[in-house]
Amino acid sequence: MSDLMLQAENLSKRFGGIVATDDLTLNVARGELHAVIGPNGAGKTTLIAQLSGQLRSDSGRIRFAGEDITALPPHQRSLSGLARSFQITSLFLDLSVLDNVALAVQAHAGHSFHFWRNARKDETLRAPARAALERAGLSDRADGPAAALSHGEHRQLELAMALAGNPRMLLLDEPMAGLGPEESGRMVAMLRALKQELTILLVEHDMEAVFALADRITVLVYGRVIASGTPEEIRANALVREAYLGEADKEGDHV
Repeated sequence: MSDLMLQAENLSKRFGGIVATDDLTLNVARGELHAVIGPNGAGKTTLIAQLSGQLRSDSGRIRFAGEDITALPPHQRSLSGLARSFQITSLFLDLSVLDNVALAVQAHAGHSFHFWRNARKDETLRAPARAALERAGLSDRADGPAAALSHGEHRQLELAMALAGNPRMLLLDEPMAGLGPEESGRMVAMLRALKQELTILLVEHDMEAVFALADRITVLVYGRVIASGTPEEIRANALVREAYLGEADKEGDHV
């Protein structure tokens, strides 16, 4: 089992009478980009929150890089190398792009955001921040204000902030949401480069991006896994097509 970076076993989460995840088991191999898809309400975002520690599971176990992290809070999971993109949902729009990422480096090290002035002077914070911006494709915008970035560039900045802690695995919750075709293309290219370095779990509605990027795909419906396999296996799965991809097929889309 040493080839597995993440193992989620029999995860369940209920909100009153609503079952968000239902005895869900998911394995992610080291170095793969594993996509999770499913219709609205399938439990995808709940799963990401459980894996990142933002939601405590009602039952089940999570192992990361061989370590049982089920009881660990989010910051300890982050320190172990598991990062959720966009978990810092509010950018500091009046600060520079580089300042935002330097603050993320500082926060990952366990220091308060209130000491942001130090992040402007401390090269031990700014050097890894510049490296994260380069990986996210924003090096040329480092000195400009975050407020001047486009929506797609804000997504790239949020990704750079997740990369600031030099994680071993990224949990990405719909990074293509709200992006136009050109911005989506840039995000796909960036994720394709990152998958050469990191293990990635990608939740995404953009099926073109999913099938262009994923090594394996897991399909959720009503919080349960109905299929998991290679993109080719998922395309050929009749149950998946009926439950999720079939509607797109009827409209003439190629999935």
